[in-house]
Amino acid sequence: MNAPHELLSRMLTAHPWHGIAPGDPENCVTVYVEIVPTDTVKYELDKESGHLRVDRPQLYSSQPPSLYGFVPQTYCGDSVAARSAERSGVDKLRGDGDPMDVCVLSEKSFAHGGFLLRARAIGGLRMIDGDEADDKIVAVLEKDLGYGTIRDLHEAPKGLVDRLRHYFLSYKQIPGAGPRKVEISEVYGRDEAVEVLRRSIADYRKSFGAPEERLRRLQALLGEG
Repeated sequence: MNAPHELLSRMLTAHPWHGIAPGDPENCVTVYVEIVPTDTVKYELDKESGHLRVDRPQLYSSQPPSLYGFVPQTYCGDSVAARSAERSGVDKLRGDGDPMDVCVLSEKSFAHGGFLLRARAIGGLRMIDGDEADDKIVAVLEKDLGYGTIRDLHEAPKGLVDRLRHYFLSYKQIPGAGPRKVEISEVYGRDEAVEVLRRSIADYRKSFGAPEERLRRLQALLGEG
């Protein structure tokens, strides 16, 4: 056994954001699913514990049109914000400080979130929430019979893309809180989605360090380095 790495991996559950590799943006990425289309409550990862927590009940009848979650070991920071500003023409954007959001298309139904899957990016929505870049990558579930052959977002049903747009433009509008400035400045295809994912991985490594260094640091702390 390669102590302490194998010992820890067998005894402890990996943190969904920090403890799981993101995969390859060119091929398939790993996605941690937080909510499914039938959810009437919005669940969100608790960043400290790694557990799902209730963010809020859905206040309107709007429900997510697809599986929704994030790619582990990604972060919407300076590089993602710079790309959003460059492509949208909106100055002084910053990243929203969360992992990269992903909508995963599948013909299958899922009872609840809190699981991992592999998906291939086909495009995305360049969403700007106030002064924050908040991209939504669109992907297809690996080997999905209904959507698995789609390679680029322009091949997806237009009505589904319209539903995604409507959901993200409306789901943060809280009753009585006044209008919230949310816009989708661009709907982009696979190549741009790959670029955004790469930038989010780079932002993560810049903000949290290289994940592969963590084992070395742990070994050093335990006197095995």
